[in-house]
Parts: sequence; C-alpha cells; structure tokens
Amino acid sequence: MAPIKRGADNDHAGPKKSKHTADERAAKRQRKSDVSPNDSKPKPVEKALPVASVLKQEEQSFPRGGASVLTPLEHRQIQNEAARDVLFEQSTKKTGKSGDGDNDVDMEDAEGQKATKKKRKSKARKSDAAEKEEAGIKIEGLSYKRVAPGSTILGQVTQITSRDIALALPNNLIGFVPLTAVSDQFTERIEALLDQDEKEDAEASSEEDDVELKNIFRLGQYLRAVVTSTGEDSAKGSQKNKKRIELSVKPQDSNNRISKSDLVPNAMVQASVASVEDHGLVMDLGLADGSIKGFMSSKEVGHAIDHTKIEKGAVFLCMVTGVSSNGKIVKLSADFQKVGSVKKSNFLTEAPTVDVFAPGTAVEVLVTDVTGSGLAGTIMGLIDATADIVHVGASSTQQDLTTKYKIGEKVKARIICTFPGENRRKLGVSLLDHVLSLSERQSADSKTPLDVLPLSSIVEEAKITKIEPNLGAFLDVGVKRVPGFAHISRLSDDKIDTLSENTGAYKLNSTHRARVVGYNSIDGLYIISLEKKILDQPFLRVEDIKIGEVVKGKVEKVTITARGSGVVIVNLADGINGLVPETQIADVHLQHPEKKYREGVAVTARVLSTDPERRQTRLTLKKTLVNSDAPVWADYSDVQIGEQAPGTIIKILPAGAIVQFYGELRGFLPVSEMSEAYIKDPAEHFRIGQTVTVHALSVNAEDDKMTLSCRDPASRTTAQQEGFDSLSIGSIVKGVVSEKSEKHITVELEGTIIKGTVKLGQLTDGTEKKEESRMKRIKVGQTLEDLVILSKSDKRPVVTLSNKPSLVAAAKSGTLPATFEDVKEGQTVCGFVRNIDDQRVFVEFAGGLVGLLLKSQMKEDMQKTVGYGLQNDSSVTGRVLNVDERQRRFLITMRDAHSDEKSSSKTSKGPVTDDSLINPVDESCKSISDLSFGKLTTARITSVKETQLNVQLADNISGRVDVSEAFDDYDHIKDNKHPLRQFKPRQNIPVRIIGIHDARNHRFLPISHRTSKVPVFELTAKAVKLSKESDLLTLDKVAVASSHIAFVNNIAQNCVWVNITPNIRGRIDFMDLADDVSLLNDVAANFPVGSAIKVRVKNVDVSANRLDLTATSDSTVKPTTLKDLTPGMILPGRVTKVSERSIMVQLSETVSAPVTLTEFTDDYAQANPTIYSKNDIVRVCILDVDAPNKRVHVTMRPSKILSSSLPVKDPQVPNIRQLKVNDVVRGFVKNVAEKGLFVSLGPSVTAFVRISDLSDSFIKDWKSAFEVDQLVKGKVLQVDPLLNHVQISLKASMLDKDYVPPVTFEDMKAGMIITGKVRKVEDFGVFIVVDNSKNVSGLCHRSEIADQRVEDVRKLYTEGDVVKAVVLKVDKEKRKVNFGLKASYLKNMSSDAEDSDEDGGIELDMDDSDEDEEMDDSEIDLSIVKDMESDSEEDDDESVDDMDVDSAPSKPVGGLSTSGFDWTGNSLEKEQKAQADLSDDDEATSKKKKKKSKKPTIKEDRTGDLDVHGPQSVADFERLLMGDPNNSTLWMQYMAFQIGLNEVQKAREIGERALKTINIREQEEKMNIWTALLNLEIEQGNDDAVDETFKRACEYCDPEEMHSKLITIYTSTGRLSKADDLFQRMTKIKSITPNPSFWLNYATFCMTTQAQPDRARALLSRATQSVPPHHHRHLTAKFGALEFTSPNGDPERGRTVFEGLLATFPKRWDLWDMFVDLERGVSSKSGGKGENREAVRALYERMAQAKMKARRARFVFKRWAEWEEKNGDRKGRERVEAMAREYAERLREGKGDEESDEE
Repeated sequence: MAPIKRGADNDHAGPKKSKHTADERAAKRQRKSDVSPNDSKPKPVEKALPVASVLKQEEQSFPRGGASVLTPLEHRQIQNEAARDVLFEQSTKKTGKSGDGDNDVDMEDAEGQKATKKKRKSKARKSDAAEKEEAGIKIEGLSYKRVAPGSTILGQVTQITSRDIALALPNNLIGFVPLTAVSDQFTERIEALLDQDEKEDAEASSEEDDVELKNIFRLGQYLRAVVTSTGEDSAKGSQKNKKRIELSVKPQDSNNRISKSDLVPNAMVQASVASVEDHGLVMDLGLADGSIKGFMSSKEVGHAIDHTKIEKGAVFLCMVTGVSSNGKIVKLSADFQKVGSVKKSNFLTEAPTVDVFAPGTAVEVLVTDVTGSGLAGTIMGLIDATADIVHVGASSTQQDLTTKYKIGEKVKARIICTFPGENRRKLGVSLLDHVLSLSERQSADSKTPLDVLPLSSIVEEAKITKIEPNLGAFLDVGVKRVPGFAHISRLSDDKIDTLSENTGAYKLNSTHRARVVGYNSIDGLYIISLEKKILDQPFLRVEDIKIGEVVKGKVEKVTITARGSGVVIVNLADGINGLVPETQIADVHLQHPEKKYREGVAVTARVLSTDPERRQTRLTLKKTLVNSDAPVWADYSDVQIGEQAPGTIIKILPAGAIVQFYGELRGFLPVSEMSEAYIKDPAEHFRIGQTVTVHALSVNAEDDKMTLSCRDPASRTTAQQEGFDSLSIGSIVKGVVSEKSEKHITVELEGTIIKGTVKLGQLTDGTEKKEESRMKRIKVGQTLEDLVILSKSDKRPVVTLSNKPSLVAAAKSGTLPATFEDVKEGQTVCGFVRNIDDQRVFVEFAGGLVGLLLKSQMKEDMQKTVGYGLQNDSSVTGRVLNVDERQRRFLITMRDAHSDEKSSSKTSKGPVTDDSLINPVDESCKSISDLSFGKLTTARITSVKETQLNVQLADNISGRVDVSEAFDDYDHIKDNKHPLRQFKPRQNIPVRIIGIHDARNHRFLPISHRTSKVPVFELTAKAVKLSKESDLLTLDKVAVASSHIAFVNNIAQNCVWVNITPNIRGRIDFMDLADDVSLLNDVAANFPVGSAIKVRVKNVDVSANRLDLTATSDSTVKPTTLKDLTPGMILPGRVTKVSERSIMVQLSETVSAPVTLTEFTDDYAQANPTIYSKNDIVRVCILDVDAPNKRVHVTMRPSKILSSSLPVKDPQVPNIRQLKVNDVVRGFVKNVAEKGLFVSLGPSVTAFVRISDLSDSFIKDWKSAFEVDQLVKGKVLQVDPLLNHVQISLKASMLDKDYVPPVTFEDMKAGMIITGKVRKVEDFGVFIVVDNSKNVSGLCHRSEIADQRVEDVRKLYTEGDVVKAVVLKVDKEKRKVNFGLKASYLKNMSSDAEDSDEDGGIELDMDDSDEDEEMDDSEIDLSIVKDMESDSEEDDDESVDDMDVDSAPSKPVGGLSTSGFDWTGNSLEKEQKAQADLSDDDEATSKKKKKKSKKPTIKEDRTGDLDVHGPQSVADFERLLMGDPNNSTLWMQYMAFQIGLNEVQKAREIGERALKTINIREQEEKMNIWTALLNLEIEQGNDDAVDETFKRACEYCDPEEMHSKLITIYTSTGRLSKADDLFQRMTKIKSITPNPSFWLNYATFCMTTQAQPDRARALLSRATQSVPPHHHRHLTAKFGALEFTSPNGDPERGRTVFEGLLATFPKRWDLWDMFVDLERGVSSKSGGKGENREAVRALYERMAQAKMKARRARFVFKRWAEWEEKNGDRKGRERVEAMAREYAERLREGKGDEESDEE
C-alpha cells in the first residue's frame, strides 16, 4: 500500500508546509479520539502534553472553505498557555537534578544523565545536532523520564490486589491500575454495589468481598495501558520521588486514537466485556462511534477458559479477525496461542492510518540501522521504530547485533510503547519471542523463571556475560534462556561511573555473588543486585518471611492505637517492619510497654502472620511462643490429631473459646475440654490474649474447623484407667447430670470421673414430643438411673449412654446384642434406628452392631407410611430373620411369625399341626426331621417345567429337582433342547435332600436355613453320595478349564445365563456359545431355556460372584486381546452398531473392529451395511492388527471368508503398496473437501481426487455432484508408499477406451448440425453453448432465429433451453462462430446427429458493451476468458457476440517420473526439451499477437498436459501448488527440479516455504519436507547446516522419529560415524530410551552395520535399565535372535540367551518357536551339517516331552515332521511319527474321549 502522508514525514522534504499531526491538534480544538485518558482532570493533562505540539502552533490548519476552525480568542488563550508550558519546562530542566534516593532504577537512567549534559550546548550546536538526529533514528528504550501522561505502553499483569493491579512495563518499569480505571462496566458494578448499602463503612467492606479484581484479570495477562499520572504530580511536597506510574486500561483510553477505519484484520484493540452470551462475549471497544460493538466467540476467548465464568467489565487485549458486512460488529480474538503466532500471519499488513500502530500490535519492521545498543527501522515506510538492547534480544546472547541483523532485513516485532514529544513519530518495539507470542518467558526446562529462581534468592556465582558501560551488566544466573541485569547503581555500595569489558572488578566473564531483587516479565530479565548491603539483608520482601520463623530485629517505636492499646513496631530489615499487638507483647499484661521496649532495643520475635498485599507482618514477643519447640500450626494440614501446640485465646464464648495459632488458623476450645474439673463460666478462668497449650481432638480441613482440648490426655491415673476399662458395653450404670444442652445431656458416672453423653433421642421409646418433654424435666445435678452403655471411646474417657426403657429391659434380660456372635436366628431383639434408606432401615444395637431391616419385612401399615413412621434414634423391636456368618451380617423382620407360617401353609394340601408327614411317598419317612441333608428318599413328579421338576415328598411337603441335578452324564440326555421331557408326571424317582429352595427370591439355601415349618426342599436325582453340606459344589471349588454340563436359565442381550448346579450360575457370551456361527443368528430357537450345553470354565471371580463359561471346543481358542489376533484368522463377531457407512463388530469383551464399505462384498455395488441388525452374528477375517494404536482391520468379503476361488470384481486394497500407476479401481467417497474428494479404496487406503481430475468437462457446482459413500471409479495417477499418498482421476477420458473427446473450436465447420443449450438471451439474439464441447459457444443473431421476423427473442427462448442449430460461419482468425436456428436450414439436412450426454463444460465470462440491436456479426468480439479452474462467475450484462474458447493443446511434454528427489539432473534435460518445444509455439503465437494487438489474447490452458505429463517448469509447479498446497510430494518434486538446475539455495527456500505453507495439522507432510531438507543439506550443505536443520525439525516434529530418519539417511549414504554419534546422543534422551525398538535398532547397527558385536551385546544391560519390565523378555529374545541373524553374531551366545529365557519362562511357546526357527535358519545356512541338524532335533524333542495341549502338540509334531522330510532321513521321520502316536495315547488317557476325538 502507498504510504500515508504525515506531517512528520514531510519535515525534511522542502519548504512545502506539512499537514497537521495528532500532536499539533492539541494546540487547537481536540478531537474525541485525541482526548486524554484522564477526562475528569483536563487541566493537568493539558499541561502534561509534550512540548512538540506547542512548537508547531504557528502553522495554520486549512479546513474546507479556507477558514480556521478556532476563533481569535481561542487562538490567544492557547498561545498564552503554551508559552507558560514552555517556560515551566525550561525552568525545570535548569533546576532539576537526578535524585539519589530513587529506589526504582530503570534501564535508561545512565543515558538520561548523559543526555542532560548535552543540553547545555549552544544554540548553534543544538541545531546541528538536531539536523544530525533527523538524518537517522535514535535508538532508545522506554525510561521513566520518557513516560508522560498520554503515553501508551504494553504491560503484563504481575500482581492483583483488592484495590489495584500492578503491570510490568518495558525496561524494568512498573505501573499501577487503580480500581476505577479498569472499565466503565466495572465502575458501574462498583457504584451499584455502593448504592445498595446505606452505611459508608459497610460499603467499603462489601466492595472487596463482592467485586474483586482477581475475577477480572489473571496473572500474565497482556494489556495496553495509558499513563494518567507519574510520581512528580503526586509527590510535590516530598523530598524523595516515589516514581509511581498511574495507568488506565479503559478501552476508551487505550483506543483513544483508533477510529472505525482502523479496525482492519490483525489490528490490536482493547475491549471490555459488556455482556456474556451463550456463544460468546459482547465487547465494548470504547470508540467514539458508539454503534460499533465487538463480539468474541467462546472459542476465541483463550485456551481452557470458560467464557461463561468471565465477569462483566473484564478487559482483554484482542486482535481484530474480521468485520461484519455492515461494519457494526467487529470480530475479536483473545486466544494468544493463535494471536501470538506471527511467523506466517497475525501481523499488520495494512494501515489505513498511522493510529492503527498501537502497543500490542505485531508488525514487520524494515531494519535501517543496527548498533551495539539496539536497532532502528521503519514500519511500512510510515513510521519509525526502535528496539533497545533488551528488547532486541541481545541480553540473552553474546552475538554481535550487527551480525545477527542486517540492514534491509525484515523482522517481526511487536509494538510495546510510544514516545510522545518527538518531532517524528516513533514507536518502541520488541523482538523478544515471548513478547511476540504474548506469552510468558520460560526457562530451558519449560518452567517459569520465578519457579526456578525465586525472588530474594542468592546466586553464589553469577557470571557477567555482557557489559554496557553506562548502563550496567548482564549476568548468567544459572537459569538457561533467562539472563539477569544489574544496573550500574546496583553493582556496588560505592559509586561506579562506568564499566569496562577488560578491566575493573566487573569485567567480562568475572563471577560475583549476587541476589535476585526483582523480575520483569516483559523484559524477561532478573533484576540483580551485587551490593553487599542487599546481600546481607535478611529479607527483601514480606513474602520472604516465613510464618512461624524466629526473627531478630530492633524496636523502632512503641505507639498507642486509636483504640487505646499499645503496639510495638519492630524493624526486621530495610523497609520491612513488623507489628506486635498488645496481646502479643508479653505473657503477662504490661501497663507500660514503652518502658521495657525502648527504641533501638534488639529483640527476638516469632512471626505470627504475614499479609504481602498490605505489606504487613504480625509478630509475637511472648517467651512461651518464641522459645517453644512445638510444631508450627499454620494450616489445617499441619495439624495431627493428638499433637500439642501453644495458641492464643482471642475470643471467649459461653460454650468455650476461640484459639488463634499462626497465620489464619483458628480452633474451638469447648468448655468441657478446658479442664478436667467442671467450668461454669470460661471468662472466670481464662482471659483474651492468654497463651494456652492445647492438643487437637478433631480436624476438618474442608469446613475449616478444628476442636481443641486443654485436658492432658495422659492425666488419667491407673485407677481411673482401670475403672474405665471395667465398664462393659451393655451394662447398666448410674450418673449425675453435669451439663445440659438442647440436644445432649452430659453425666458423670457414679463413683468415677468418667463422663457420658445421652442424646435427646435416647431418653424415651416414644415420639419426639415425649423426648423433648423428658429433656425439660431433667435438671443439672439430677441422678439418672438405668443408663445403658452403648459404646465407649478409648481416646477419651467418654461413654455413650441410653435411657430407652426397651434397651434397658433388653440389657437387664441379657438379650441386648453387643457383638455379632450374640445374634441368633429367631431371637427377638431391641434396637434403635441409625439410618433410613429408600428400601431399608439400618438398626443399631450396643457396641455399634448394625442389622438390616428390609421394607418387605416391615409391617404393612409401616410400608405405606412416609419414612416408615420412623426417624433416627426411634426404637425398633424385631426378630432376627437370617444370619450370614460369611459376610457377618444379619436381617431383621418386624412381621409376626404366625402370619409367616399361615402364608406358607397355603401351599400345602392339609393343615400342619406338627412335623409329621401326610401320605409320604417314601413310607420310611414319618416327619420333617427325617428329611435331613443327604437323605436318600423317593419323590413323585407333579409337573415338568423347562428348568425344573416339581415333586412331592408327601401331601404336605413339596420339593423341586433343578434340571442341573437331573442327569449324571451328558449321554443320559435324550433331547438336549428339552432335557426334562423324558420325565413324566406321577413318575416316582429317587432323590436326595441337598437344601432349601427360597421360592420368594428363587435361590438355593442351605438345609440349616429353614425358616418355616413347611419348606420347599431342593433335591437331586444324581447318583452321588453326600454326607455333609461341604460336599456340595460351590463357586470357590470350580476350577478354570474344568468341564461341566450347563442348562440355559435365561437369554440376555449379549449372553446366555446358565446353571451348573442350583447354587452356581454362570454366563456364556454369544461368541462362546457354539463353534457353528450360524446357530447364533437365532439363539432363542437353537438354545431355548432349559437346553443342555457342554461347557468349560473360562474364568472364576469368587469375590464378584462371577463365572464365565464357554461352549466352544478346545481347538477353537477365541482371541481375547489384540495380541491374540493374527492376520488371516476367521472369527465370529457380534454386530454392536450399524450405520450407513459401516458396522461395528465385537470380537471379544475387549476387542471390537469396524467393517467399512469396502470390506462387505467383493462387488462394491452390492455393499449395504443396513441389511445387518444389532446383535447379528457374522464371520470376519482379520486383515491387519495395529497394536500400538489398538486398531484391527477386518473384512467380510466372501473371497476371504468362504473361498478364495470366488469371483472378485473389486480386488482388496489392504495397503498402498498393492496399487500401481494406471490401475483402475473403485471406491467410496469418504469426504468432500474444498480442494477435492477423498475416496476410500480400502480400510487403511484413502486416495485423493483433485478438482481438475473429477471430470473432463467443467462442473460448475461440483460438490453437488458427489456425496459421501458414493461409489466412484477412477484411475491411479500417482502412488507414494513413503508418504502414504495415492492420487486418482475420475475423468472418463482416462477410463473409457471408447471415449469421445469434447468438441473444440477447430472441429467446428460451416454446415454442421449441433445440439446445445441456450446460455443467455439478449434482445439481439441468443448465445448457444455446444454440447460436449470445450466451452465452444457462439451467437445466433435475431435475424437467424426464424424465417419470419422475430420481434421479441425472450418470448421464444429462455436460458437452459435445448436447441438444434446449424453452424453458419466459422471465423478462425477472430475465433467466432455464428449459428442459425431457422427451420429452413434444418429441413434438407440429416437429423441423425446424436445428442451428447454431457453438457458443455466451462462457462465463459464476457464483458459486453452496449450495442445496437442491429449490430453486424463482424463487429462481435471476445474480451475476457475465464480459466478452466475458475469457480466464480461475473454477472455483467453481455451484449456483444463474443465466442471464447481455449486454443488447441500443444504437444505434450514429459513430466517427472518419480515422487522423490532426482539428483541425476534428468529433470533439467526434460525441462530444457520442454522449453524448446514451447518456444516454437510461443513464436507462432507472437505473430498473431502483433496482428491483434488491440484485442485481448486467449491464453492456452495446459491443465490437461499437467495432468498427464506432470509439471515441467516453475510456473507449472506454482500452479499445481496453488491447488494442492499441502502435498509434500509436489513440494519435493519442486525441490528436485531446482536441484537439477543447480539452484541449491532456491531448493532450500522452497523447502522453507513448504513448511510455512503446509497446514499445521498435516504433520506427516511437514515431516516429509524436513526429511527432504535434511537430505538436501547432507548432500549439498555442511555439518552446521545439517545440525541447524535437524534441531529445528526436532522442535516441530516427533524427536524420536526425526532421529530415526536422520540415522537412516546417514546409514544409506555411508556416514556411519555420524549415525553412531546420533545413536549415542539418543541414549541420553529420556523420552526415547524406554522404547525397546530403539535399543534393538542400535544393537543391529552396531553388530551388523559396524561389525562391533561386543558393543551391541553391552547395550542389553543398559536397555533393561531403561525399558519397562514387561518388555524385558521380548527385548532379550530379540537380542538373542540378533546373534543368529547377524553375520557378525555368535549363535552359541544366542543359544545361551534363549536357554536362560526358557529356564525362566518354560511355558512361553513363542520363545520355543523363535528358538527353533533360528536354529533351523542356522542349519539351512550351513548346508544341513550334522551338528546343526542335531541341535534342531534336540529342541523338538524337548518340546515333545513337555506338557502341551492337543492343538499345540499337533503344531509341533507337524512342523517337526515337515523339517525331517526336508532335512532328515527315514529314521528321523519314523521317530517323529512314533513320538506323536505316543503323545496322542497320553492325551487319551489324561483327558478322555473328547480329547482323543480331537486328536
């Protein structure tokens, strides 16, 4: 853009008058945007304006009309006031001196002093110096003297208090933003809060509580601030200048010069939150135009920041990302992770006015001058910029700036300040990385500097790294990337005038003892002091003082506060005082503390608390606290229960006292814990300020509560302890009421000092009102009889008591249970409610014993009442229903036992008066007592169900035989789907008693759990002998891999529940239900309820009561994890999810895999996932297992599942290497992107189709022609396995052999009959586009439309009409075609012409001028042609008969044949040949251009040639890259092309450009470019260039992968020493060493490549120390295998390794197989020597002697036999066969018929 004219720029341009700048307007009427930030005080701000605005007041402004904008009176007032300002400043310069008392030293003080001396020169010299200064830009930084009201500075929040925030400013300056200078919205909130409270005192306190700055700002936040005042204005009467800078961050102040036109992208503005909406924040920009608002999306607020928690009035420094179409809404972003990335974008590229250059804005600076103290430059040629030594980055490096930055170079920078008062407007900028990225500077280990080296830390050896003679020294303080700076005034206690690099105590590289006194986050520098007085000072800040620390100091004064209490002020260090309140002066109250503590007396104190925000420290001088060795309690986490510590009483209450410890920690001391004796009034025994030693009874850190006690826990005598121990739970005692509260009574047990407590609910058995009435009647001193001890605490001599009559009666009768052993089934018990749940009540007894009362066991009226009519501590009387000895719990019932018997007797046929049996089936049984466990008797079947036989033992006794107890063996089952149908009703069967059946809960109970007189017996029909209940099979006795007969009990969604016995239930997953997967499609029909299944136990979990079973055979071992899967496996799976694109198949509980569209059938046209339903069972084949990413690729193709001989129309594409160029493939559209289509060719192969490859004809809206999952057919154009890239084309010209090319202009002949579409209708005719042509179009004039005269063409034709026309005339010179639509033209011509199926391609853009209706055809011409790939269309009216087509394509040229680098130079030869071919065409076309110089030229579109032959020139590459900028293959071809031209530097630049262009998400593409750059530097550059490139690559890519790629390059190019060095460096990187593959690669390199086997073997011990233990076995095996496979290895050593592994892991068959394979490899290499064959044979024999499963045994003997067939003799083969038969016999004997059948 052209530079904007400014007055400051025209000062030296000649006598011509310059226009007024913003500074000049201060002498006249001010604009709204120029108003000073401090609007409430205009006069001081006006005086503070820079002098430069006054010196130019003679110049007149000339508005429109030539009149002045000011009246003569206003001119006179302004001149007088300006004159006074000049006189005042001149007097200040003469009398002003730099005070020595300044505590805040800025970075420019020394230069400022030097500048004041120069001001005493003569006027002549001054004018010369001014002229000299105008010639160049003065390099300077911000200093306190350059700060003036109105200055705008970039700051960073470093501290937030309740009243203001502190901002770190450049060059070690600090500014403060008061509460009222934040934003208008924040001020409104404060005013609203003040209006709510009438009292002024309450207003001040509530302000801090409700409206807090810490909720508005955050530490490290960047803000643009405007200076409102400095220290000179606020400290006129003081001797010492405080140098306090007051700031404002209000948007209207920070953006005061910014107007609506300045809101361009990447401009930085400050905005405050006006309101918080659902999707973002509405922001107030504070502009003069109040209608402009900002909006910041919730995604642009910042990383991990919830925008809904941002409060109204919060201020953000934002970047403008866009403006709405109406210009009223400005889109903002405060996400500094995006805004701070200025390498590629996010810096200002356009400037409507110079006001847009405000602090915080990122710009590009053109360097014009570089010196040792900084650099200067210009921004867009509009404004000057300067960066001092700190912000140019010289403080952190010793590199000379003149070598680091070159004049004419462009660098990225961020504006940090303005310099008001300059003749030429100048800005301060920063080149520091953390300022550019708007982040915090970090050390080398990614920590904040203050975390590594806190403030006040002492550095023993600080090394001076850089000297600035008049400024100070830069030091290395031991923190990488973060230097320190010591001002010249802080180097020594003595004054130092100047510094030298070579001489003096502070020369370069000298070391000193130093102390960190500050840190400036903007500068990224530690502020260092070397002064001895600073080093010796114990504290520099209040934050350095630790709570509880013993300190020494001197009494500064003793004073009396407004309340009349005396306080002592103790000086601890320079500027740090501590206050001793009156209660902490001494252990006793002092009437006259000033007599003991006089000024200057040295004292020893202990720190009670600190308040860094208010810079306050509280101390104590009490000897009991100062000399105490007790632990310091400053936080609840410091307190241990039972621990003792001293504290101070700060408040006394009737119920106790509040005790203060260190910090804010407080605890409550109850009156009962103040002494062992009774205390009525604590105020009579304790006083405020008294120190007491207490111990903690309880601590609740969450609620900030702590209970204390003064009672000595060890004060109990032996007799008292014995008395306490003699009290037993459940015993009856007496007690005297000693204390009474609203809810509790405290009693002292008679004859002891032991106390007990009685809760309100433990006084009666009645209601709450009765309890309250009883509590009122109890008086202190009253004796309570009959108190039951419920519990007692050993920590405190306190017992819990109850006075409930029900509990007292139970205790006296001995029926009150106190332990679990006291509970007996059927026992009546009394207790009280402990807790109430929705379906149950917990009942407590003595000793904390709790029973469970279920809702079903309550009385019916209680079940209908809310809360069951109970509350906590209500009395409950019930009967023990059931006792579970194993889980130690019991159930209680409140139901009447008689009603239970009555309900159970309903099921019997006759009344039961005793235990006698009525008409027993077995006459030997007379009573129920005869039916004991294991009793063999006879039962009669009453009914046959699917899962049980209902039987009768007598008329009044029933039983059941579960289906699992009906058969002894599976062979006895005649119908496995309905096993019990072979039994008939009325049939008598022999049975044994095994338990009781709980009919209500449908569960098995032991025989001892008989709860009624008429139980339902659980029986068994098996021929087993049972003597005791332990003989029954239980879950803990079930062994893994054991076989059982299971019977289906229930069918769930994912599994089948089965019973092995009545009390053992298990589950079978659908996948484990059968070997035949077809049976699983209808589980309910093939495995109905009650059906029998032979199962094996997979897993038993007794604690979770879970049993997993499988019904598959041993040979079909189902994989359960990824490690068990191997490619080629065919497995059943269950469909868990169905979508239009895929189905999800579950292979096991932990493994699921998707089946994509390409893997359903061998013909893609038949792929339809929707034919499957959830829970369908399908068969899949494993294609690939990606264990690191936990992915599995599977297929359902019939050619993979059923038979490989089946026809395959669409071959499988498992990986990219299977594809070849020119292959025709089909696939499904995976994604429709902006730049083309992504087509899925296989589970892990995706191809890309560029827009230009979609069709031979132009498709205007190409996206609507394709959709996701659409089946397409294409031809492979490019395959790059290294980059995993595939590119295909869908063009019919490349797929169809009979393809008819589109019609071109050259094909047009006069008399041709064509079909086409009406493209546009005008008054003078219609434009027709020929079908199936390369956009050949022409005009049919109105006179040629019909044989009669046509008055209105628009009535005949509309756009899109299909027409048949005759070519009347073809003008090849002017490239025009005229058509005719008259019927007479078509009458005598053939009508057999076929219409084209494809419409015309590209629409041409015509620029038509207004013409007459009767325009002649010869005057029609073409003006503009749209490109083939253009996606836009001009809407201009067309009125000229223009016909635009592309010229015929030139002869195709050869393209690059490889996707990688071509270092041979072949590309150069091809390029030269291509250029030669092109030159002929250029000469031919140049002649035409001379003839038609006035006519626009039609450029030849050679896109088709690029598609076929590849790019052949720089222009070709640039054109392709515009369409596909993320294609690393194309970039590397471009680099190879430049290498072929010997343009190495250009190749580097192309690589760097590729890194900046490729999207950040395309990490693989970027890594390819880094690899290419490494190849380039290794072949063409030097070692330094390689190292630099490699370091940068590791910063942006995965370091381990980049190391591996560089090693591969070194190894392939023969640079083995460099590869070795890189391997050694990798061993020191902690993120790489845990990877086993790294150590294996290193060992392979040492042993195989470098032939150093000893080094490779030594790596194993190092590897096992770094690699996780679970990888040790695999890693050791790989090292052992290396001995066999490497030519430099020793097989004998490998055998030793494997023998050791097999000794440790004898059952790891993978180790055996690996060992055998390696031995077989050695044997084959040696030609089958005898000794090697014997080693292989010995291994097979050892495996054959081990215990193996049948499947494993078959595998071993089969491989052994095959090996003997190839390498052994006849005896060896016979021996294998004999051992196999012997092993099979052993299996038959050990595992029975089932195993033998398998064998």
